[in-house]
Amino acid sequence: MTNYCVIIPTYNNQGSLAGVIDRVLIQTDRIILVNDGSTDSTAQILKSYPQLDLIQIPANAGKGKALQEGFQRAIQKGYSHAITIDSDGQHFPEDIPRFLEALKSEDTNQVLLIGARDMNQDSVPKKSSFGNKFSNFWFWFETGISLKDTQSGFRLYPMEPLKKLNLWTNKFEFEIEVIVKSAWKGMAVKNIPIQVHYDLEKRVSHFRPFKDFARISVLNTVLVIIAIFYIKPRDLIRRVRKIGFKKFLQEDLLGNNDSPRKKALSVALGIGIGLSPFWGFHTVIVIFLAAVLNMNKAIAFAMSNISLPPFIPFLLLASSTVGNYVLGHDVKYSMKDLMQDYEFLKHLEAYLIGSFVLAIISATVFGLVSYLIFSLIDRKRSAQLG
Repeated sequence: MTNYCVIIPTYNNQGSLAGVIDRVLIQTDRIILVNDGSTDSTAQILKSYPQLDLIQIPANAGKGKALQEGFQRAIQKGYSHAITIDSDGQHFPEDIPRFLEALKSEDTNQVLLIGARDMNQDSVPKKSSFGNKFSNFWFWFETGISLKDTQSGFRLYPMEPLKKLNLWTNKFEFEIEVIVKSAWKGMAVKNIPIQVHYDLEKRVSHFRPFKDFARISVLNTVLVIIAIFYIKPRDLIRRVRKIGFKKFLQEDLLGNNDSPRKKALSVALGIGIGLSPFWGFHTVIVIFLAAVLNMNKAIAFAMSNISLPPFIPFLLLASSTVGNYVLGHDVKYSMKDLMQDYEFLKHLEAYLIGSFVLAIISATVFGLVSYLIFSLIDRKRSAQLG
């Protein structure tokens, strides 16, 4: 693939900028440099490179904005791909061919490649290593894709799919938003190994720990909500339509490749959360815990729906009855009390205690029973295959 360019966003990196440009020029002369309102000697340095396609942003607008300006220019010039590289000197322009070779090995050009740095090197700042792990976890939770490095700015982007993304952010959080939304659109997002060098004396970082981490946290909160309430249900429906309900039931809900123990624990998790008093948050909690605990998310989510609206009066009655029994109260309710007079609210303590007790007991019983059922199914399947 030869129809690519290199985009270099820069802001006040006078100490490393010329060296980065010189080394990139050895690889290609198709360079789009975005000067994001630099106030140091960047403008003077750039006068020595008239061959660059230069974009000047008058006042610092953020790395995300600089990248978007570079992408727009790349699209206007007809490039199919753009490789982005930071101007602080941590990346090795000599790794550019790695991206091109990795792209050749893919079945499709619609893949976003992120350079994976070795974050265990002694020269890597602790905050960078922690931030990367933090970002990797939330990217996995939001997309289901596990990556070693989601924060590296050394990347290869396909231009055509970027046109379809609705992107909101302009600062450092942009590089998280763009890969999450690319994955949601069905684009493959992968890592390739790259070299990295942190010169702590010369390197200038514009990352503001409080403000930028807060922005990233807010973005991840929004993305998690969208993932739970829209993306994951959407993908579930699409899969059912694609493979049919019977096959979905066999492969996803029953999890042919999952052990009986894992399936049973997923049932227990779903039942336990579904019967808990966290109304309105059951879906969020069960999907989060299923992801973190590596459970069968389809089973856990399905079982948590024991708290669907038609079942609520019966669950309230059962929880309140159990709670009063545990507390030794001789109180009984009718459906009229629950549905009209809300008498149980006068004994909220009994309901809360009862709901937790009922959740634990039910999760244990359903988990054990489902384990026996899944074990029998697994043995039967093994016997048929054998």
